[in-house]
Amino acid sequence: MIQIKGIEKKFQRHPVLDGVDLFIDSGDRIALIGSNGAGKTSLIRCILGEYSFTGDLTVSGLDPRKQRVAVLGQVGFVPQLPPPLRVRVNELISLTAKLMKVSVKNIHLVAQQLGLDIDRHNKQIFFKLSGGMKQKLLIAIALARDPKILILDEPAANLDPDARETFFSLLARMPEDTVMLLSSHRVDEISGLVNRVVEMDQGKVVLDEPFVPSTEQGA
Repeated sequence: MIQIKGIEKKFQRHPVLDGVDLFIDSGDRIALIGSNGAGKTSLIRCILGEYSFTGDLTVSGLDPRKQRVAVLGQVGFVPQLPPPLRVRVNELISLTAKLMKVSVKNIHLVAQQLGLDIDRHNKQIFFKLSGGMKQKLLIAIALARDPKILILDEPAANLDPDARETFFSLLARMPEDTVMLLSSHRVDEISGLVNRVVEMDQGKVVLDEPFVPSTEQGA
């Protein structure tokens, strides 16, 4: 579903991705780990078509740079840092629902499960919401679409404990063929969701293997 062959990316001559090879198939649930600066977010941005790069990268056979709209139509994405959008919450939801062909009702439903009452904040500017509210709304938009591919970059960082529990429960109920790429510093938190771990260091993939929960490792 996602094929990555030898991609490289530099910022001011500094390599942030250095010959990355990765194949992600339908149903893969990947914990993407590594220290800050390892290249995780840069890799995600390349998959989303936000960065130019050298090498080959396709998502369902599509070029994320040349066919970005088609690629993003398959992807639900939650960034590590919410974008500074200066639009009202109801405007963001309406625009997203129209572009992504998802019902406003579904977005409200997921948000409510996460503890966010959208009706109370409809007229607020997204940028002025608390970090937790922003994250809940972005998660609701991503999950309400029932995407083929979920890319989540530290998505639970700003969530309260109840919302975190609900969020991971919602992920666990996603269809079995859904691809998940979960970038996280807390593998223990997502261990029940993933079947594979990919570790990056200095722009390279240094580990790619099936994930075996600790209870199975000790069996």
